[in-house]
Amino acid sequence: MVCATKLNYHVILASNKRGTEMPGVRDKVAIIGMGCTKFGEHWDKDVGDLIVEACYEAFEDAGVEPKDVQAAWLGTAWSGELGRTLAYPLKLDYIPVTRVENRCASGHDAFINACYAVACGAFDLVLVCGAEKLKDTGLPIPGDYNPTTLYTSRVDTGYLPATAWAIFALRYFHHYGIPVEEGRRILAKIAVKNHYNGFLAPKAQFHRRITIEDALNAPIIAWPLGLYDACGITDGAAAAIITRADLAKNYRDDYVLVKGVGMSSGIYQGQVMDDWPLVRIEENVRAPKMAYAEAGIKNPRKELDLAEVHDCFTIHELVIYEDLGFSPRGKAREDVEAGTFELKGELPVNTDGGLKCFGHPLGASGIRMIYEVYKQLKGKADQRQVEIRNQMGLTHTCGGTPVDAHTAAVAILGLRGA
Repeated sequence: MVCATKLNYHVILASNKRGTEMPGVRDKVAIIGMGCTKFGEHWDKDVGDLIVEACYEAFEDAGVEPKDVQAAWLGTAWSGELGRTLAYPLKLDYIPVTRVENRCASGHDAFINACYAVACGAFDLVLVCGAEKLKDTGLPIPGDYNPTTLYTSRVDTGYLPATAWAIFALRYFHHYGIPVEEGRRILAKIAVKNHYNGFLAPKAQFHRRITIEDALNAPIIAWPLGLYDACGITDGAAAAIITRADLAKNYRDDYVLVKGVGMSSGIYQGQVMDDWPLVRIEENVRAPKMAYAEAGIKNPRKELDLAEVHDCFTIHELVIYEDLGFSPRGKAREDVEAGTFELKGELPVNTDGGLKCFGHPLGASGIRMIYEVYKQLKGKADQRQVEIRNQMGLTHTCGGTPVDAHTAAVAILGLRGA
């Protein structure tokens, strides 16, 4: 069965050739308003409160009211069922509301589907919200990280995320001949970078600069990963108002366009293939290729002004540099050493501190990333502001673990003329 699965997988690799000839959303959809709560431990708020706060900031930013919205999408993994989770707190007037779940990629998935609906002409003005309430809700089954499946047989391999990413880190270090302690130091530099950026982001959960020594001396959670290698569990919500590009000028002059989107879901090759490399995330490779083709990007390192990526663990951010084409294979550590992805570097990554400082309310993270790129492209990121040369930025989320299967999603935003 393994051989057959491997054969089928390579057939898929050879046949998946989506390119620029396929219809897409480039320059057909515009973001005219966005909102985001402060991420953190909101013991005094429920998910409805977070939704209201994020969405009303977006309404005000766009100059619209809830009654103007023709349809809505909610990205959430565990915080409510049905479209009513969004419709009730906002008192939406019986419009279509779609609830989307794709684990950590839920927010991006909701955004992508809303973009398709606007681009095809089904709706003129829609709302997208990502929201998650994790701190005081817990999981239905203690220790179960996927409560939508009962896992009663236990014939599958069960890994919690920290364990899976620790395995990935050790394999990556071995493959590229990096001593473990040197690898830990490289990861620590990524954590230091993100904490520096997060210190400048008012809506981040953690506002604390750290040193490499702080990261290296922190408690180990799964060798070789320590406390500062992992993002936090938190509460938060973010929202976007999108419309047809030809209508955007009716709302504001400084709207932001969607340049390309992509999403890829894996097929559990990490469990069924005994030679699965564990030095890349294939879904992370496929999703940006789709978005780059749609946006016309040939060299993302040179053509993007910034990127917000899924740094659930520092080792993931390290390999994302390679998977998304920012660094050559095996060379990301050299770019980390050179400061390439720092706030004043060649390609700033996670300018708001990323998941590392915002925490990770699953359904909200993708929209929160879009919020940061939206602010940066408009020159409204305050102390975090990067130089906008190419007028394009990228956002990326990825749900799952490297030992089973992921769903990765990418959205590229840009200004007119980009």
